[in-house]
Amino acid sequence: MASAKRGAPDLAGAGSALAAVETLKGVGAKLGESLRAAGIATVADLWFNLPLRYEDRTRLSAIRDLLAGQQAQVEGVVTAVERGFRFRPQLKVAIQDAAGDSLALRFFHFHGSQAQQFRVGRRIRVFGDPRPGLFGFEIVHPSYRFLADDESAGLNETLDPIYSSAKGVGVATMARLVQQALQYLPVHTEDLLPRPILLLAGVEADWSVERCLNTLHTPPAHVSLAELGAGRHPAQRRLIFEELLAHHLSLRRQRSELQAIGAIALKSRGKLRSALLSALPFELTAAQRRVLGEIDQDLRQARPMLRLLQGDVGSGKTVVAALAALQAIEAGAQVAIVAPTELLAEQHFRSLSNWLHQLGVEVAWLVGKITGKARGRVLQGILDGNVQLVVGTHAVMQSSVVFKRLALCVIDEQHRFGVHQRLALREKGPSKFEVPHQLVMTATPIPRTLAMTAYADLDVSRIDQLPPGRTPVRTVVVSNERRNEVIERIRENCQHGTQAYWVCTLIEESEEVQAQAAESAHAMLQAALPELRVGLIHGRLKPQPRSEIMAAFKAGEIDLLVATTVIEVGVDVPNASLMLIENAERLGLAQLHQLRGRVGRGSKESSCVLMYQSPLSSTARARLETMRETNDGFQIAERDLELRGPGEVLGTRQTGDMQFRIADLRRDADQLERVAAVADQLLTEYPDRVEPLVRRWIGAADRFANV
Repeated sequence: MASAKRGAPDLAGAGSALAAVETLKGVGAKLGESLRAAGIATVADLWFNLPLRYEDRTRLSAIRDLLAGQQAQVEGVVTAVERGFRFRPQLKVAIQDAAGDSLALRFFHFHGSQAQQFRVGRRIRVFGDPRPGLFGFEIVHPSYRFLADDESAGLNETLDPIYSSAKGVGVATMARLVQQALQYLPVHTEDLLPRPILLLAGVEADWSVERCLNTLHTPPAHVSLAELGAGRHPAQRRLIFEELLAHHLSLRRQRSELQAIGAIALKSRGKLRSALLSALPFELTAAQRRVLGEIDQDLRQARPMLRLLQGDVGSGKTVVAALAALQAIEAGAQVAIVAPTELLAEQHFRSLSNWLHQLGVEVAWLVGKITGKARGRVLQGILDGNVQLVVGTHAVMQSSVVFKRLALCVIDEQHRFGVHQRLALREKGPSKFEVPHQLVMTATPIPRTLAMTAYADLDVSRIDQLPPGRTPVRTVVVSNERRNEVIERIRENCQHGTQAYWVCTLIEESEEVQAQAAESAHAMLQAALPELRVGLIHGRLKPQPRSEIMAAFKAGEIDLLVATTVIEVGVDVPNASLMLIENAERLGLAQLHQLRGRVGRGSKESSCVLMYQSPLSSTARARLETMRETNDGFQIAERDLELRGPGEVLGTRQTGDMQFRIADLRRDADQLERVAAVADQLLTEYPDRVEPLVRRWIGAADRFANV
């Protein structure tokens, strides 16, 4: 091992690269605690805490060469200082460079002593984003420093890295600690990917980890800011691939560990399934049959199924789950079906009870509102095995719920749960040597790039075919100014015997957000449409009245249902053929698509009206245009990823621990195919490299460990 750099403290005794951050100079208990809260516990964590962006202070620009929005550094003399109050306090400073050109500096947040520093005649060096002002370019809140009259200040030799701050750790402190940690990089760093692996990955093998990190933390002046900003520098590409590979491997490892535990092999003659298929008033689609075959094959194995079932709204995932459940029940086991909301869980309970009661299957309902003796009876039935299928919410995951022989868990709308909850039911298996099979369902199509990353531990099945007789929902986009036309259309629609939804994004009025509240809309529509029966439902209603309102709507006793986005999932009313979504510009594509899926569930031609409030942002306009152009949930999911990014598409709870240091799933999707191939080779030929690689990039946040 090479010797440490001169003047650097010897960290080898403290664990080398794994030395605690407290071993660095200036890191006491309080700062150390803040760093650990930000996921930085060791010296190596600081190496891989990569800059968010860069600033170029390696050169000076003439004021006449400034370009709007392009950061620059200029030097000049203060020629005027003005303090004023125009709407709010502000400090305006004029400077002039050697060529005689002027630039304005503007400050809105400043204190008196700061203003006094600006005196006419003082030399100053300024860095910031120029923008056009009333009398030429100006920079708002630039960074600056004053120069002595005879000072010949040198320029930086490298680009300045800008790091993210954390609670209790400022940007400057983070930069100082990273530079201190880099002193030990040549001593302790290690290339974990062998050259053959790098060549297979298509990244430049000459870029060692040490070279990459030194380059990205202290980029030479000649490195292109544009290339760094786009994530296309060879040093970035090398580390991006390694990070994506580490996340992929962490999930693959979790899958292997879970499947090594074993599961009950669920084999049956299929009598219950045949009975249900004969009783159903419809035939399964070819896509449903294909997916069911994939699930069957998994359930017959003595290792746990780990499968993600994607299906667009109305594609028939629930009946597939019911048929899978019957295979487990006929084999003498129990099944749990868990949904994120009581409304969705109740919808599943009603459907499954109707289908399975006639087959003699005992179905129980378990949510938070069930208490006392009623809860006790359900828990006892689950414990003694009389309850064969339990449907509920998070309440099913509680420690007080003990199964006799749980063999299959179905989790619906997984993105609504935290990542760890996907595995929380595994401990409810019959023994520590047998865990339940897991089927994760979602009606929110996940872009392929995200599925390859966030669900690398799951096999993926898709129901990519709607049942026959379903007609695509026609979507129109209209301005709020045409509200009266829309109300008249609802009147005509309901007078012809069909029903409609009016969806609002708020429950009560708000002065801060331009959105019509559901309660106000309900009152307005009752007045405008006195001949119609208008109902109201929102998340603040108690479960019992909410269930009664939904039952009345489904029974046709309500013509127009005013609702918040509580109806996004789990509501199935075939007679509803018109949906109005108010302030549609405020919702994301996935939510708009889910809401639209509440209509078009019968054979009648259905429409969705997206009403917006002007002016529209470019992103909102793109979302509404996408909804108008396609009904394909998978196309919508890909577009949603482009517009919003992975964290919002999957849900913050789903991606809570999947925080990338340098990778960006939108930008780096082209690497994901190679990641899967390289993972296979690394696991086969270099299995000893997997654990250090995962620890390097994910560390203690290995997302599904010890759940």
